Amino acid sequence: MRFAEQARRLAGLAGALFGWAPDDFWRATPAELGALVDALRGEEGEPGDAALVARLKEAFPDG
Repeated sequence: MRFAEQARRLAGLAGALFGWAPDDFWRATPAELGALVDALRGEEGEPGDAALVARLKEAFPDG
């Protein structure tokens, strides 16, 4: 699969799974996208501390 095809697929998945707009996808680093995928797959375990969780909830409210 070519880069453009893979990027289009990943951008669509990021929009569907994380609510990202195209600009969000293109501004994200591969590490950021990978961390979200790992979290969905349950590979990273629990977040390290309550303060981090609180900051993330504030930055990304569920609506």
